[in-house]
Amino acid sequence: MLLEKIGNAVFEGDDDAVCELVEKALAEGIKPLDVLEQGLVPGMDEVGRLFKTGEMFVPEVLMAANAMQAGNDMLKPLMVGETREMKGKIVIGTVKGDLHDIGKKIVGMMLEGAGYEVIDLGIDVTPERFLGALDETQADCVGMSAMLTTTMTVMDEVAAAMKADPKYDHVKIMIGGAPVTADFGAKIGAKFSYDAASAVDLANELMA
Repeated sequence: MLLEKIGNAVFEGDDDAVCELVEKALAEGIKPLDVLEQGLVPGMDEVGRLFKTGEMFVPEVLMAANAMQAGNDMLKPLMVGETREMKGKIVIGTVKGDLHDIGKKIVGMMLEGAGYEVIDLGIDVTPERFLGALDETQADCVGMSAMLTTTMTVMDEVAAAMKADPKYDHVKIMIGGAPVTADFGAKIGAKFSYDAASAVDLANELMA
């Protein structure tokens, strides 16, 4: 089964195989949306499941994420008019002063695979940029990552600015990163995710 093979290639982190199989599937007349939802996504779901149980590690997850991205990039231009039903819209970024990208990147890929539209602002993101992106995209949730204790205060700044403005009342806040704790999250009014795999569960809970 071609779609199953695509999922396996994502799981193996083999971007060349993914691109080859996606091309083959499209040539056989399989709809781009079906290739995404029945091929790429199940492969990434399985990666997420094994990452959560500790059977897969960050390098393998990154390879799988890149393979899924390669397939996704081929499909995107062809999916005009074919809309995938999204569970919600999430703005994510690593906070100002922090240049760590890997964990946040994995979270973004996992959320996309789980059916969320993800707007990734990258690294070193100021509070103004987080708020500006929320205004621009009308997102339902913001996800902030920090790997340094010194940069965690930026999360507090964003949360405080959101709390002070009623237009953000509906927006959920997710935070994560090595020094971040659930207590810190509770203090600033955010929900803490202890790793990338649980970020999807948390998003599902918050958006339910």
